[in-house]
Amino acid sequence: MASIEEQLELIERGVVDCISREELIKKLKKSAETCIPLKIKAGFDPTAPDLHLGHTVLLQKLKHFQDLGHDIYFLIGDFTGMIGDPTGKSETRKALTVEQVAENAESYKEQVFKILDPEKTRVVFNSTWLGKLTSIDMIKLASQLTVARMLERDDFHNRFESGKPISIHEFLYPLIQGYDSVAMQADVELGGTDQLFNLLMGRDLQRAHEQEPQVVITMPLLEGLDGVNKMSKSLGNYIGITESADNIYGKVLSVSDDLMFRYFALLSDLSNQQIEELKTKVEANVLHPKEVKKQLARELTARFHDTEAAQTAEKNFENIFKKGGVPDDVPEVKHSARVPVSLPQLLVDAGLVTSTSDGRRMIKQSAVSIDGEKMTDVDMAVEPRGEILIKVGKRRFSKVVFT
Repeated sequence: MASIEEQLELIERGVVDCISREELIKKLKKSAETCIPLKIKAGFDPTAPDLHLGHTVLLQKLKHFQDLGHDIYFLIGDFTGMIGDPTGKSETRKALTVEQVAENAESYKEQVFKILDPEKTRVVFNSTWLGKLTSIDMIKLASQLTVARMLERDDFHNRFESGKPISIHEFLYPLIQGYDSVAMQADVELGGTDQLFNLLMGRDLQRAHEQEPQVVITMPLLEGLDGVNKMSKSLGNYIGITESADNIYGKVLSVSDDLMFRYFALLSDLSNQQIEELKTKVEANVLHPKEVKKQLARELTARFHDTEAAQTAEKNFENIFKKGGVPDDVPEVKHSARVPVSLPQLLVDAGLVTSTSDGRRMIKQSAVSIDGEKMTDVDMAVEPRGEILIKVGKRRFSKVVFT
């Protein structure tokens, strides 16, 4: 096991809050003396089936602990997911059905093992213990928290002050999330900065149950490609980990120079020393920022695909943007149309957009071309003739073959 100093260097990288550092050092020393790994947990409500790089900030920190030899518990909040996390919400969040939770949880498990070692990661579901709580247990748990304490949360306070409804079951969410730490006897819990209240609740409940309180570590919310707002699918500034290798590579290269090293710190497997060396070379004009970004793009693309895919994506990018060509591996779609097809619908059929409304939006933005010619008419119909090459945006291509 690495020394305490070496462990702290890796653990504290990119961290916003550590409550408390003294307690963490104490736990690390005890772990080293007893050769018993610390129990590290992070909870994920399966509210959406697809993860983006913003979600992987926590996973990367879990990997740091895993690389240091500690036990990792990836907690899927199947029980809490059916309540709906109120964190940061201005209104009551819609709860998920049992079926939705199960489907999303399976997708999560497939994706997280692109980062964590499946042989060394324990996937647990909080319904295992929360589902066994009786009504008496829940009342006893609720008695350990006051309404005044709950209204200290900004989202609840703001909704209360503005007269917006707060459902009673929302007050239960931080309570039962905190109870997860009691049930698991966690040593350390990780979460985003927006989860700090809930994470501290775990410490409070552990003390109430005469357990040593967990150390709370929060990670920042990763900025998206716009460099301002947090990464979010709804804002369109995200990099999905299930996206194609070409998309991941190209999107990482579009990250601003100012944001580049923040991505390195939160997402890369490079050591602190290696990152500092790259930063020093860029500041000394020894290395161009674009070359550093290419290194990051190759690393992240390989993580979610493989090394060969990352190399191909880099080759495709160079071909498209430096030579004005097209990728070598453009997907081919066969289309059986016998009559003209509306262009927005054809974009959907070719897998280039998710909906006809999205297609119309891209056409209006002059982001669609057929065989190199820009398309601007949203009402245009495409004649079914031989094969055509469609391009949407900078990186999406599809060869449509009419059969």
